[in-house]
Amino acid sequence: MANRFFSKQTFTFLKKLAKNNNRDWFAEHKEEYENTIRSPALDFIADMEHDLAMISPHFLAVPRKVGGSLMRVHRDVRFGKDKRPYKTNIGIQFRHELGKDVHAPGFYLHIEPEDCFVGVGIWRPDSTALGNIRDQICEQDKKWTEALNEKPFKRHFELGGETLKRPPRGYDKEHPLIDSLKRKDFIALSRLTNEQIQNTRFKKTVVDRFRVADSYMNFLCKALELRY
Repeated sequence: MANRFFSKQTFTFLKKLAKNNNRDWFAEHKEEYENTIRSPALDFIADMEHDLAMISPHFLAVPRKVGGSLMRVHRDVRFGKDKRPYKTNIGIQFRHELGKDVHAPGFYLHIEPEDCFVGVGIWRPDSTALGNIRDQICEQDKKWTEALNEKPFKRHFELGGETLKRPPRGYDKEHPLIDSLKRKDFIALSRLTNEQIQNTRFKKTVVDRFRVADSYMNFLCKALELRY
């Protein structure tokens, strides 16, 4: 049974958009986009406010069409070769209250046909934040290892993103946590199926996945001197 947020129609629209990724088609199907994508996503974000506050009161669920937790459907085509105008996924980021953009610590939900997942952490932090996280790993190595090895977290999540090929400058290449120190992204991903997105337990599943990442997110926030 489908939930009241996302359904089979959600994936149908995203598949059609992938095949017809142009402005004319999107304009003709704007109402369908509103009904199957944007409005349900905003409803979900609004419903997440209380649950998110129970995990951490410093991460925000902002149900606004622009400038909130729902990421814009329009792609930034200024600098890449790929000039397709629209994203073919739903991206929702519950960002830290002090975060200014997608590079802030956050809880994330990605919905795309056959590529759905929950994400936690910080994607492509700037050099200062990256250095602070690495230093925290060196200084609090036991807490970092414990956060990664908590059974519920380890069962559902795996670290993702990019890593350096060589140890970062200023860090011992023989450090026992050198693989962590080489990371450029500190994100962890937990896969979901299309069926889980449509299921009546969808929201609970997302909340539960966010909750088991508590120690991981707490560690990153402390490294950046942010309240958790």
